[in-house]
Amino acid sequence: MAAIDCGTNSIRLLVADLPDPAAGPDAPLVDLSRRMEIVRLGQGVDKTGRLAPEAIERTRVALASYAAEIDTLGVDRVRMCATSASRDASNAGDFRAMVERTLGVAPEVVTGDEEARLSFTGAVRGLPADALEPYLVIDIGGGSTEFVVGTRAGGVEAAISMDVGCVRMTERHLLGDPPGLDQIAAAQADITVAVDRALEAVPGRQAATLVGLAGSVTTVVAIAEGLTEYEPERIHHARVSYGAVAEVTAGLLAKTREQRLAIPVMHPGRADVIGAGALVLRTIMERAGMSTVVASEHDILDGIAWSLA
Repeated sequence: MAAIDCGTNSIRLLVADLPDPAAGPDAPLVDLSRRMEIVRLGQGVDKTGRLAPEAIERTRVALASYAAEIDTLGVDRVRMCATSASRDASNAGDFRAMVERTLGVAPEVVTGDEEARLSFTGAVRGLPADALEPYLVIDIGGGSTEFVVGTRAGGVEAAISMDVGCVRMTERHLLGDPPGLDQIAAAQADITVAVDRALEAVPGRQAATLVGLAGSVTTVVAIAEGLTEYEPERIHHARVSYGAVAEVTAGLLAKTREQRLAIPVMHPGRADVIGAGALVLRTIMERAGMSTVVASEHDILDGIAWSLA
């Protein structure tokens, strides 16, 4: 089966088989391929309300490559979920038509709540025993951040999606290179309002373990761990303190884009928005009173794949 997650900043592919039933209920999927391209589909959406033609074309090129791999691997079932940017855009029909031409299936523009539930499903399978329940799972995307509280056995108890993501906050506030203190303060205020609303709604402050998903979190964790190259197996389920997250965030916000690009674990397509993503993570930890965050490389993409099982 093939799962595709098309977000505001990136488009990702997972081709996988189900695990052997003898491996137990928490066994992960058997990966055949995991790929990610930064296409910035949500470029300018917060300001214009429309998907830029060049952003749709970048997405088409990546999707065509994924379609070829799906065909080569003989996939039986395909599900593509499109998230924040394509929910917000007035010309979402152009995007949908492109996907159907390129992939042969229609994209599902999932609601924020469904996005949150898929992320939770993908994230909680296989969490280590010291990750106490209930979990607060946060998925920091380009346009939005999902907050989900639940347990392994009981599933999702509450979920909400807020329009604070690394692309949206960068385009709205962090315009300097590096951003000025006034820009950072404005972003912090915007994020804090949204985070407080989310934590009351889910309710996140009652959770025992914070689990962080997506590229902003995994990049911050990779920097905090001092990795000299991006190593998913070392990042997956790494536990990082609030102090380390705060230090990395301050460092990223103080650097120019060129300086961030020089960080060994930095994906080139993430360098201009990582400061905002780190700021969202730091603010969630502060407002939720979380002393640590557990990173997960398994997220909504895995949840989409499990939904096909």
